[in-house]
Amino acid sequence: MLGVTWVVLAASLGGAVQAQGIYSCVDGKGRRITADRPIAECVDRPQREINPSGTVKRVVGPSLTAQERAEQEQKDKAVTEARAREAEEKRRDRALLLRYPSRAVHNRERAEALEQIEAVIKAASKRTTELAEQRKAIDTDLEFYKSDPAKAPPTLKRKLEENDGSVAVQKRFIAEQDAEKKRVNLRFDEELVKLNQLWSMGGGVPDTAPAAAAVRK
Repeated sequence: MLGVTWVVLAASLGGAVQAQGIYSCVDGKGRRITADRPIAECVDRPQREINPSGTVKRVVGPSLTAQERAEQEQKDKAVTEARAREAEEKRRDRALLLRYPSRAVHNRERAEALEQIEAVIKAASKRTTELAEQRKAIDTDLEFYKSDPAKAPPTLKRKLEENDGSVAVQKRFIAEQDAEKKRVNLRFDEELVKLNQLWSMGGGVPDTAPAAAAVRK
């Protein structure tokens, strides 16, 4: 019966109204209002848009206050950001799997990274040994001025200062490389946790290569 009533009403409003439908609501005073456009008296409550056939096309509103719009915008922004983070995480996961399709590949790259650091440390250690030999020669020369170091020639004093400075530089450099080794191992450890999850889901081949600890140095 309701459908027939709305068909008759829609027909009375003309062809243009039939194309867009009819809006209906009950306002704050309990009155049922119909119109061919959103109803101003019902901005604070839902309005039904009725098709010419008498069926409900959609429910509109209620219109939001400025504060409600701001809150909705914040919610929409949070949802958008969450989706962006999820998409970025999936992108990183795909890139990680492309780079490390198996544990053997991951272990090999870890070993290569650590070997490069070890080569740098070895060179710095060699330089430290050379400086130690130079220091011995300097100390031998200083023996002549042991009773009165102030009489040591400026060139000898400068050699001593330069040697001390160079040794300090090499020590700092070696310490930095040791810290870099820890950072590299930590990065590979964190990657391995994620990769194990991805491999277990069929994203790669978690073969029987040595465990990560086996390639640590």
